[in-house]
Amino acid sequence: MSEPTPRDRDLRLDKLAKLRELGILPYAYRWELTHQAVGVVEGFDQLSEAKTEVSVAGRLVSRREHGKTQFGHIQDGSGRIQLYLRKDTVGEEPFERLGLFDIGDQVGVRGEVFKTRTEEITILVKEIVLLAKSLLPLPEKFHGLKDIEIKYRQRYVDLIVNEKSRDVFRVRTRLVSLVRKFLDARDFLEVETPTLQPIYGGAAAQPFNTHYNVLDQDMFLRISDELYLKRLIVGGFERVYELCKDFRNEGLDRTHNPEFTQVEVYQAYADYTDIMKLVEDLLRMLAKELHGKTEIEFDGKTINFDMPWQRLRFTDALAEKLGADPLKMTDAELRGAADRYNIGITAETSRVKVLDKLFEDLVQDHITQPTFVMDHPKITCPLAKAHRDNPELVERFEPVVCGMELGNSFSELNDPIEQRKRFEDQLARNEEFATLDEDYCTALEYGMPPTGGLGLGVDRMVMLLTNNRSIRDVILFPQLRPTQE
Repeated sequence: MSEPTPRDRDLRLDKLAKLRELGILPYAYRWELTHQAVGVVEGFDQLSEAKTEVSVAGRLVSRREHGKTQFGHIQDGSGRIQLYLRKDTVGEEPFERLGLFDIGDQVGVRGEVFKTRTEEITILVKEIVLLAKSLLPLPEKFHGLKDIEIKYRQRYVDLIVNEKSRDVFRVRTRLVSLVRKFLDARDFLEVETPTLQPIYGGAAAQPFNTHYNVLDQDMFLRISDELYLKRLIVGGFERVYELCKDFRNEGLDRTHNPEFTQVEVYQAYADYTDIMKLVEDLLRMLAKELHGKTEIEFDGKTINFDMPWQRLRFTDALAEKLGADPLKMTDAELRGAADRYNIGITAETSRVKVLDKLFEDLVQDHITQPTFVMDHPKITCPLAKAHRDNPELVERFEPVVCGMELGNSFSELNDPIEQRKRFEDQLARNEEFATLDEDYCTALEYGMPPTGGLGLGVDRMVMLLTNNRSIRDVILFPQLRPTQE
């Protein structure tokens, strides 16, 4: 694809000026629709038998001239349909003015439907009206890195020319609706919690900073909804969820975008084993509803959501790779292992991060089928309850498919004294992004019932269920680095 040139635009501006000289409004106010393209195709038998006139509108995406006739296609939100224009049908002057129309223009047409000799359902156009003049030509297709950049930076162009992209975002919308339906049917209450927070929490991540002018107070864009949703559990809402945007001022890569969407779910009187069942049921339902079956293809692999998920203990799996219990290894030994496997760390990388990086490279990246990575070291999570069988661990799991972590879940820590101590220990260790939320600790002192919690990344679920390896392909307007002038 070549980028539009100034001459391309100048030629179209000349046509725009001629249209105005002819008294033709090049940017209409409205058009009365009776059908969409697919509706015309599906209702062809009835429409043709009754000789019903249809009115459709869309973007002119193809056109070929044959003397006193022209063929073309328009594309609307449902699909494409062919047009057939004859000088004696649309009128001599309107037919001649078609020379001022271009591929990419938005047009409205009225006419009757018929089938051509090649059996293509077509509209015999009686009237064609320009609805919006396009000043830039459409690309023929995307190819190469330069065009990938345009695909993400000018998503509107991608959506015009790429049916696959449109399908991905239709699936995304449907997936979000299905998640809501799934949770609503299980008596979860959808709620809204603050995006601007005086203290960030619920995850270990760098926040975006902002300032509340009217309060003269520094604030943070939320990195998680967790601590507010658990306040609601304290308040008596026993099943809550939120679908929302969260913000982490961190890296851009294949599976990370600083602004991302997740669903967080909290269920009173449950633990992480109950939430495992919830995740299994949810992903099985999504696969079946979106694909008609519980097996899907992702990155050349067949993934089966119909089987119970595998359970993999974090420390056991990592110990097998390292040849030693990671809980008993010193910081120096863990760093030495990271160096041995060429895992990039720095002098500032915390013990928690070293453990995570070792596990990700040595174990997680090699997981294919749906797996619950569970029972993490206690040091990795200050918000999860200690494991009932091993106090060095916590009751936590991460759902992982094809090496991609989809979320995080805990048996939530509801002991206010232990919770405060965990926060204070983090601060004492000078852990990066550690905070202590006094009001959350106060809420716990009123008594939070046993609770199972879950956060699932919506973007990554869409990646998985649309067979896309890059998060940028499932976010309509992904954040990109500035262009080099």
